[in-house]
Amino acid sequence: MTETADNVVSVRYVVDDVQAAIDFYTTHLGFTVHTAHVPAFADVTRGSLRLLLSGEQSSGARATPQDAKGPGRNRIHLIVDDLDAEIERLRAAGLSFRSDLVTGPGGRQILLADPSGNLVELFAAAGRG
Repeated sequence: MTETADNVVSVRYVVDDVQAAIDFYTTHLGFTVHTAHVPAFADVTRGSLRLLLSGEQSSGARATPQDAKGPGRNRIHLIVDDLDAEIERLRAAGLSFRSDLVTGPGGRQILLADPSGNLVELFAAAGRG
């Protein structure tokens, strides 16, 4: 994949432990490591999403204002084919969810948190698993 502004979307998550974040995203959510400079920084990819994992030593984390240090209400949104199977698989791996399964007119979703508390939304469109 050639990285250009047209085909890659980058999201930065400030994390407490870069290696724990790498392990979480690659083991449980299908990301692959693009670069790793542990403990300061790594980036992992899934499709056209490049997730920047910034430890406290990274420039991205150091640029964060003090009043915005904690994980927020924003989250990455991952579409899955079979939400029930994903929930079962992740629970079997020992992960817990930060929300109940919610159903709305557009589909169903549940929230998971990475080891630093950053939210990940698993979503299945209406009419899917």
